[in-house]
Amino acid sequence: MLRQAACNKFRVKNVPSYERPRERLLSNGAFALADAELLAILLRTGTEQETAFQLAQRLLATFQDLRGLAQASHEELIGLRGIGPVKAAELQAAFELGRRLSGMTRSKPRSIRLPQDVAEIMLPEMSHLTQEHFVCLFLNTKNHIIGKQTIFVGSLDSSIVHPREVFKEAIKRSSAAVICLHNHPSGDPTPSREDIQVTQTLRQAGEIVGIPLLDHVIIGDGRFVSLKEQGYV
Repeated sequence: MLRQAACNKFRVKNVPSYERPRERLLSNGAFALADAELLAILLRTGTEQETAFQLAQRLLATFQDLRGLAQASHEELIGLRGIGPVKAAELQAAFELGRRLSGMTRSKPRSIRLPQDVAEIMLPEMSHLTQEHFVCLFLNTKNHIIGKQTIFVGSLDSSIVHPREVFKEAIKRSSAAVICLHNHPSGDPTPSREDIQVTQTLRQAGEIVGIPLLDHVIIGDGRFVSLKEQGYV
């Protein structure tokens, strides 16, 4: 009886209108909803003690914000009351789709002319990463991106980022030029000594094989540094 009473308490008709995000989305559009409301739609149900909206608010508070929640591991999610393996998987899938969408280039090829062009494309994809990722963009003669490859994941070191791996992929794609990127999980894109050393090694290798390194861009938290602008390319 107590369990039934608790369930009745949280039926939709007893929930305030601001805690019924699905109805608000249908009447006002998704853009009008707050983060917690959108999250509540994904969660669908709450617990006996709280609505889906309240559960969403608690998740955001636990991980500080939406960005923190998107970075949460499966184990961290299922460790929270109200989140089982299925809900955790659904949340991770939704966040991953958002990351992939934000990193997609436009259907019309975009010409890369400035470091800012690279940053606009890659910041959404790389600024949230909690490990260092070394990524290469392969360009054609018009500086359009014709391919992208993550070369390795881990701390940047000249012994790990071997020119062979970078230019093997460039040759495979008949690239005219290469742009390399990696992220700093600390959020500070200031280049390290290793960053500069790797850049110089790749620049020299590119000159030898005839596929120039146009830039090496370091991604931070909403910021970036171009080693070309720093004079190292």
